[in-house]
Amino acid sequence: MKLWGGRFTKETNKLVHNFNASIGFDQKFYHQDIRGSIAHVTMLAKQGILTEEEREKIVAGLTSIEQDIALGALPIDGTYEDIHSFVEAHLIQRIGEAGKKLHTGRSRNDQVALDMKLYVRDEIKELKALLLHLMHTLQGLMEEHLDTFMPGFTHLQKAQPVTLSHHLGAYMEMFKRDFDRLLDLRKRMNYCPLGAGALAGTTYPLDRAYTARLLDFDGPTLNSMDSVSDRDYLLELLSLLSILMMHLSRFCEEMILWNSNEYRFVELDDAFATGSSIMPQKKNPDIAELIRGKTGRVYAALISLLTTMKGLPLAYNKDMQEDKELSFDAIDTAKGCLSLFDGMLQTATFRKEQMKKSATGGFTNATDAADYLVNHGVAFRDAHGIVGQLVLLCIEKKCALDDLTLEEFRSISPVFDEDIYDAISLSTCVEKRGTLGAPGKQAMLQILEINRNQLHTWSEM
Repeated sequence: MKLWGGRFTKETNKLVHNFNASIGFDQKFYHQDIRGSIAHVTMLAKQGILTEEEREKIVAGLTSIEQDIALGALPIDGTYEDIHSFVEAHLIQRIGEAGKKLHTGRSRNDQVALDMKLYVRDEIKELKALLLHLMHTLQGLMEEHLDTFMPGFTHLQKAQPVTLSHHLGAYMEMFKRDFDRLLDLRKRMNYCPLGAGALAGTTYPLDRAYTARLLDFDGPTLNSMDSVSDRDYLLELLSLLSILMMHLSRFCEEMILWNSNEYRFVELDDAFATGSSIMPQKKNPDIAELIRGKTGRVYAALISLLTTMKGLPLAYNKDMQEDKELSFDAIDTAKGCLSLFDGMLQTATFRKEQMKKSATGGFTNATDAADYLVNHGVAFRDAHGIVGQLVLLCIEKKCALDDLTLEEFRSISPVFDEDIYDAISLSTCVEKRGTLGAPGKQAMLQILEINRNQLHTWSEM
């Protein structure tokens, strides 16, 4: 069944039908399509455009179709052009003439715009739940590893000592921003396009505000041409998913490095790793690598839709049908990656002693040695040069700063005294950094409390 056949005298070429049809992918939102139709006919009855008896028949028919699809009793037939024509055809088969009035005051243009918004809204809810669960996992690890020392890096070079709690906290901040972007998108997109018609509204006395309320929107959209041609919310979704995937990818890159024999900071659980077909000793971080790889797939969806939209005149154009497969795939990819990454992180074992050992090497306390001199009256630029000479001495002796004797310290600068060892100890280097946002324990306790309150607020939404 087609919704537009009256003007045509020939059957559509089979190749054209297949190329034009969207039912292969838009069947994904049959639930949203039926929900929108029920709201639409409810409004039509309220406005006297349909009788109450017609409304009841249509709603009962739509409900039965939805139930049968969900149970598998009504397979979605690919010979139909789209999910809208499939539902409408089966409605007419089930309830007769009343079913032909379903499409009164509505176009496929505003219908599909509504379906997609309803679908994205539902998916945002699922994405929020997955992301929130991941943040709870991170929060637990941050609380567990407040005293797990590790090196902090810049340029992949050891820089200054931090804690694993602090390092994980950086990703917590990224994911908090991702969650906030989801909330922001949900708020901005929450206006109902139904009633916009093909592009110029309709002559029927629709109550668009009522329809919007029935579907939990904040109100109707305010321009019918924009209503059917707007894909900004999908571009925003794909953009925020790209950023989210970038955060996951960065985290995965570190897990891959930390899992290597050279680092040995983390042991991935067997359930989230794979082996080699030829090398029996191998335990590969394939899940982390695949998440890193699938990031490009989500980026591609964003670039593809931006490219599709960039030259389109108002209002609706068939090019816009390309938004669905891209968005569906990107959403499913991000959801799968969130779930898998969360499981991988929950089951990973962090090697505290190896991290601590690594933090004591690489002169991560060099800055603290310079600060020691500054606190004893030496200008920072001079202190920087003195510590540089100490590092050269250590490289020559193949030892750490902590291993130098007091005489060796004093051979470079007489300012050093016995308290230098406490000043450059791992715990001191971390704990004396107590400003908000730093790795010191008291500062981290404040951050954990902030996170706890934020996660509780989001969980109650």
